[in-house]
Amino acid sequence: RLKEAERTEEEAARRAADATQARRAREERARALAALRRDLEVRAAALEERRGLLAARAGELSERLVARDEARAHALERHEAHEREDAELARLAGDLDAHRRALVSVLGRLTAERDRRAAGLAARRARHRTLRDATEECRRGLDAARSRLQALEIDQTAARVRREAAIEALWRDLQATPQHALAAEAPASPDGLGARERLAVLEEQLRALGPVNPLARQELAEIQERSAFVEAQLEDVRSARRELAQVIRAVDDQIVEAFAAAYADVERHFAALVSLLFPGGSGRLQLTAEDDLLETGIEIEARPAGRNVRRLSLLSGGERSMVALAFLFAVFRSRPSPFYLLDEVEAALDEVNLRRFLGLLEEFRDEAQLIVVSHQKRTMEVADALYGVTMQPGGASKVVCERLRRAAEV
Repeated sequence: RLKEAERTEEEAARRAADATQARRAREERARALAALRRDLEVRAAALEERRGLLAARAGELSERLVARDEARAHALERHEAHEREDAELARLAGDLDAHRRALVSVLGRLTAERDRRAAGLAARRARHRTLRDATEECRRGLDAARSRLQALEIDQTAARVRREAAIEALWRDLQATPQHALAAEAPASPDGLGARERLAVLEEQLRALGPVNPLARQELAEIQERSAFVEAQLEDVRSARRELAQVIRAVDDQIVEAFAAAYADVERHFAALVSLLFPGGSGRLQLTAEDDLLETGIEIEARPAGRNVRRLSLLSGGERSMVALAFLFAVFRSRPSPFYLLDEVEAALDEVNLRRFLGLLEEFRDEAQLIVVSHQKRTMEVADALYGVTMQPGGASKVVCERLRRAAEV
């Protein structure tokens, strides 16, 4: 019986080695398909988990000599299942290649259509630029004509105002009309100049003198007073800005200190909880910018036992959920609260990971009150009390409460 068990163990080891070689081949094929096999990565991870269970069960064969026949039949069934899954993976790979070729063909047609439309769009854009330039030229000519018309209107208005002012001054000073003034004989100019020349000289002297503002002193005093007021307000703003900068620096220092302390606590607890949820595994938190804690990010690394994987995207859905739970409970343990509310956090976990998660809940049971929204039967079995909503036929909904531990004690 011992020799037969040894042969059985050798056969199991050989089959485990064959399974390991098949796993490596599948991993190489999965790396070659890259983005097109994202949907298959979850299944590959699940298959890897099942192979881990198979290896663990193969190790237990040495301690179960009496049940070797049943274990051997079970291992054969597992091997056949793996072969069927390999065939399914090969079929899916062929389908993916066919879809990829179809996508390449469609992409070529779309590229040609895009180039044709781009050429048409470029021609339309060139025509649009030509029309826009012509429109802009016409607009500039129209603006110039409008400017000349406005200048003529302004000159006409100014001439009319000067004429009316001259008539009013003539009547005010000499009580004469323009007709009388034109008919009157012009007095002799002391400089020997005519009336028009004398008028031009006087106008030139007025223009050289420039406009005279009689309220300039009062306006200067008002402007100085306003300037003093604005300067005082500006100094208040500068002072407030300096005080605000000091407050910001103090707040930044407090934020950095609080963040550093919280990060150190969470990092320590995260490493411990990852080791608890992944026996033999490891995990850590790492800052992206250690010199600038105000702008830094946090990278999460997790490595299950026996796997050289650090990126979370390469983990299965259940493993990513476990890493997220480890980080969440590390935060809980670093900054404790009287109670925690968890909503469907174990939905993606398989049987093994669910058992580890429930062990984590048992560990936190004495630290705080846990409220878990769940549809998992195993999660409900470890609860102290169950709360649900039910509705009888023809009745109204009502809340039902059942305290499990008290019932067990009775």
